[in-house]
Amino acid sequence: MKILLLHDYGTATGGAELQMLSLRQNLRDRGHEVKLLSSRAQMVPGTDHPVQSDYDCFGTTTKLQVFSQVANLSAYWQLRRVLHEFQPDVVHVRMFMWQLSPLILPLLRPLPCLYQTAVYKAICPLGTKVLPNGTACEVSAGWACLQSGCLTPQSWLPLMIQSQLWQRWKSAFDLVVALSEGMKAKLLAAGIDPIEVVHNGVPERSMRPPLTDPPTVAFAGRLVPEKGGDILLRALAQVPVAARLLIAGAGSEAAAWGKLAEALGIADRVMWFGHLPVAEMERQFESAWVQVVPSRWEEPFGNVSTEAMMRGTAVIASAVGGQPEIVQSGITGFLVPPGDVGSLAAALTEILQDRDRAEQMGQAGRQRALTHFSETQRTDRFLGLYQQICSRYPGRSAASLIPAGSQ
Repeated sequence: MKILLLHDYGTATGGAELQMLSLRQNLRDRGHEVKLLSSRAQMVPGTDHPVQSDYDCFGTTTKLQVFSQVANLSAYWQLRRVLHEFQPDVVHVRMFMWQLSPLILPLLRPLPCLYQTAVYKAICPLGTKVLPNGTACEVSAGWACLQSGCLTPQSWLPLMIQSQLWQRWKSAFDLVVALSEGMKAKLLAAGIDPIEVVHNGVPERSMRPPLTDPPTVAFAGRLVPEKGGDILLRALAQVPVAARLLIAGAGSEAAAWGKLAEALGIADRVMWFGHLPVAEMERQFESAWVQVVPSRWEEPFGNVSTEAMMRGTAVIASAVGGQPEIVQSGITGFLVPPGDVGSLAAALTEILQDRDRAEQMGQAGRQRALTHFSETQRTDRFLGLYQQICSRYPGRSAASLIPAGSQ
């Protein structure tokens, strides 16, 4: 089967990017011919990660992005050329409204095509459905985006045009794929359908070594307000155990969180790694008794949780977004109310004072990850959906396009 993947970024720097790169490899390992088209932009400005896509086009994270994400002519012409040369049987789009732009959608109308949305960009210009004060946004995109302060006067008009183009051309997709049931419910309420759910997949790996002292907590993610790292620091300061904290990630709040750790008197117990490649992060986190995901916003899924579980690490996560579908509270870790420092401190205390409990929860989490969140299951699921949407096109036989033994 010839499969074309489209994604805004082709660097191995974020969860969505790693998912697309691993899906491409998994599909190739099963005998399919797979190509990835992305922009040349660096998802993390100031870094120089290699673009790993097969085809690329213009992309930028400068001030020009507010215009190019509305109408990226380079993406349009490159996709037009790729469709002519590669002639895919099916197209799988993930993120496209930060770089590739809705201008690509009319080109996809003749083809079986699905849209796997990793964030809420289809119903929110920022992709988060969260207001500046941290509360959930309950209104439709429009004037409210400007009035609430989510968008500046300079960005509001271009992003409203982007939204209108998306609404006009969204019928190019035969199917929308959400990362969780919680995300599906939000999209359905906003009029997006039909929707299937496919969880992100995590690579299978060996179990981490047995836990040893000192009790260790891990956090991985962007250092930005919605990720809740400040909540974790405040909770750790209340735990009656001298646990150390490992933080992997970079972002705008790095300096502020460092000062907060000093003010709380725990700076000597916090190790800041900055952004780490996945393999190195996994090595550093093998000593963790628990990994914490203290998000304030309703993240559609939560790759760091399934990665920790596959490693054999217990997880404490905010009970929002896709986390309740991942973490079994009391079995593989705990779910706590978002922003609740006291509840997070209590959950941390229960795990960090009982190594046997941390071991049991980690092992239960690993079994759950192997059963429900492996890359193998994710790839199987997408092959089934490709077959499903191909069957809707006269003259195409999706079943004959999939090699025997590929599922």
